[in-house]
Amino acid sequence: MFKEGVQEKNSHNRPDIANAVNSAEDGKAVEYYFASDASAIIEHTNKVIYLEDDDIAAVVGGKLSLHRLNRLAGEVPVRAIQTLQMELQEIMKGNFEAFMQKEIFEQPESVFNTMRGRICFDTNKVILGGLKDHLKEIKRCRRLIMIGCGTSFHAAVATRQALEELTELPVMVELASDFLDRNTPVFRDDVCFYISQSGETADTLMALRYCKDRGALTVGVTNTVGSSISRDTDCGVHINAGPEIGVASTKAYTSQFVALIMFGLMMSEDRISLQTRRLEIINGLRILPELIKKVLTLDKNIKSIADELYEQRSLLVMGRGFNYATCLEGALKIKEIPYMHSEGILAGELKHGPLALIDKHMPVIMIIMRDACYTKCQNALQQVTARSGRPIILCCQDDPEVSKNAYKTIELPQTVDCLQGILSVIPLQLLSFHLAVLRGYDVDCPRNLAKSVTVE
Repeated sequence: MFKEGVQEKNSHNRPDIANAVNSAEDGKAVEYYFASDASAIIEHTNKVIYLEDDDIAAVVGGKLSLHRLNRLAGEVPVRAIQTLQMELQEIMKGNFEAFMQKEIFEQPESVFNTMRGRICFDTNKVILGGLKDHLKEIKRCRRLIMIGCGTSFHAAVATRQALEELTELPVMVELASDFLDRNTPVFRDDVCFYISQSGETADTLMALRYCKDRGALTVGVTNTVGSSISRDTDCGVHINAGPEIGVASTKAYTSQFVALIMFGLMMSEDRISLQTRRLEIINGLRILPELIKKVLTLDKNIKSIADELYEQRSLLVMGRGFNYATCLEGALKIKEIPYMHSEGILAGELKHGPLALIDKHMPVIMIIMRDACYTKCQNALQQVTARSGRPIILCCQDDPEVSKNAYKTIELPQTVDCLQGILSVIPLQLLSFHLAVLRGYDVDCPRNLAKSVTVE
């Protein structure tokens, strides 16, 4: 508690905005909540004030005042009171055991919402309103740099190959912390994407400032309107996945995936040689929500596999090509929620070390889809079974060649190769959920982790 005299001294000349808040609330008594994410306080109020860097908010004697951290930071701040476009039912569990489970099952809707109003399936046009004014500048760039952490980094890995194909530009994918550690050269004709669900990830924000100082065009891909990344970038895409409460990201990953694919489609609209491929991907996006619903019907099958695996100490997830990012993301979820050691392995690297781990006791999940890497993945499968491995295989429906060598299979609908990763990651999200429940852990609040990582 401060003494009264100290309170008066420290609050002298601070702008008091309590009157503005009171007028917005029609004279009702005002309460103040402080949170790092707006979804944390939606059950109490939908009126928020977003603080910017070097802002300090103080509540003294029931009055809110704002000032700057130091006098050199600028003039006395004026921050508008904003109304959240978020409904309370969006952050309630409903009939689900956990927020994470609810968010997994919301993915048909969240993916549709990411595309809604942006893709016209009649004319095959894609318009991302936040990017259209900068599209010419992006097309003139010499390379794209995709920067993120954790799941957001995996969304960049998942879409890199498709973006290279659709934009005909080199695409670098970077972990924000490593990008900064290396003092990576960045130039004015680079375009840098910053992918973050919260828009507040500390390392990604620091990478944003690093690139802005070097004159690069900056693009934000976030799920939070008014976040630091969405404010500080030159342009951006709001993925519109809806509030994500569970610490382990699920629906934000698939919406980031779709948003980045849509960016590639927007870039390739005037490329005659890419129109057939472009149309194939747009048709794949059109039916994607229905295919996700079909994958979610496999939940009981996945639960039975979790019943066999939950006492294991380690798990390998293996794939290549478009599904390598799925391996990384699936392994991350199995680390985060059930606290089981898991590793995502590029199948092409199997003989360069990981094969030494394979025996009848090591659980292996393999992702083998009918794409350009199908034959090579079958080769990896033979290597695993030759060492007495018992692989659990995610494969396309009606694939007897793969099924005959599998210990168990999870058969998925087939779609365009560059979108298959969206369908193949969902069983791994469900598996991590069921493993955590069976092991008796809190699914929504894994130990030592935070939803918005606001420190390095």
